[in-house]
Amino acid sequence: MIVPVLERPTDAPPTPTSATTTTTTTVPDRFAARTALVADIAARFADEVDRDARPPREAIAAMKEHGLLAAAVPTELGGEGATLAELSVIATELGRSCAATAMVFAMHQGQVMALWRHGGVSCGVTTMIEAVRAGALVASSTTERGIGGDARRSTCAIEPDAAGRIRLRKDAPVISYATEADAVFVTARRSLDAAASDQRLVICLPSETTLTQTSTWDTLGLRGTCSNGWTLDAETHEDRVLRDDYATISARTVLPVSHVLWASVWLGIAADAADRARRAVRKQARAAVGQTPPGALRLAELLVDLQALADTVRHAAARFDAVADDGAVLESSSYALAANALKIGASERVTDLVSKAMRIVGIAGFAATGPLSVARHLRDAHGAAVMVSNDRLLQNDAGLALMTGAIL
Repeated sequence: MIVPVLERPTDAPPTPTSATTTTTTTVPDRFAARTALVADIAARFADEVDRDARPPREAIAAMKEHGLLAAAVPTELGGEGATLAELSVIATELGRSCAATAMVFAMHQGQVMALWRHGGVSCGVTTMIEAVRAGALVASSTTERGIGGDARRSTCAIEPDAAGRIRLRKDAPVISYATEADAVFVTARRSLDAAASDQRLVICLPSETTLTQTSTWDTLGLRGTCSNGWTLDAETHEDRVLRDDYATISARTVLPVSHVLWASVWLGIAADAADRARRAVRKQARAAVGQTPPGALRLAELLVDLQALADTVRHAAARFDAVADDGAVLESSSYALAANALKIGASERVTDLVSKAMRIVGIAGFAATGPLSVARHLRDAHGAAVMVSNDRLLQNDAGLALMTGAIL
């Protein structure tokens, strides 16, 4: 059953029986209570995480404790088998509380789903699935210096030896929450003589990996993702290489799942900003009984735009669930265009929505802190367009558009 999402103050957890105030939907019942607990913890530390640019460790621990990181593990593998639609709503609720926490959740899910969808049955893969089911957090390293942020090309390569061991070194401009992760999934060329686009995905465990920090993450927003630069040196076993090539993994899982969940996080940021705008207008209404507050009309317009974004995100999640096992659809140019359109559109709209909310609130929204401040929301929202550059995606779309028809 679909019910409206909850309005909640910034210092309280989402309560499933609260009154309707936004245009998104609640977490399905089996995840609602646990998500509320994690969102509450994330909200408590959100300002500190942002101020100190530190990982949201308390919320990560809560996600592990309450099974949110393991939510998507299939039932046949002992998990709960969360759909992307369910993960999307969880990401939105977390995004309302702390964008950094929500992005950790979203990035993790985009990686771990590759294990059971593309990993095969090697000991290294099945052991990693068991670790995820137990709450392990997974980070990713898919870009390299000199590549320009293109995750579909690698300079580094897998170097095997005669004993089944492999080595790789990756100079990564960013690896989000690397210090908190229980594994890093790394893209690398299949071999030293492979083409840049001939990639595989390798599971790198902390015990077999050395991370040397090369840059710091001192950014405008999304500061708690701690996406520092690292040189990653790993020496592991060949059974920790996923079965499918990365082109397949990206097209069928990582790209569509990531774009849906990122957009879900941005929806959460916008929804919380809209809630603050609503509270400001209600305060104005109580101060001038019988008069329509000046921000009421703008609030109504904001909610229309928020509903449109919510509908777009939920449709994209449901669309993936409907074709999740259809490789031909997921690898089609039309599906790639649709996934990119979601990311580009949502990342542009979130900044507009938060900006509108700030204008409705007024000076209290412009303030750096306070119960109606949307300063953190606006700074986090601006990260959406530059994490995987919209210009790069549009450039890719230009080529894809020549090879496909309608994407609707």
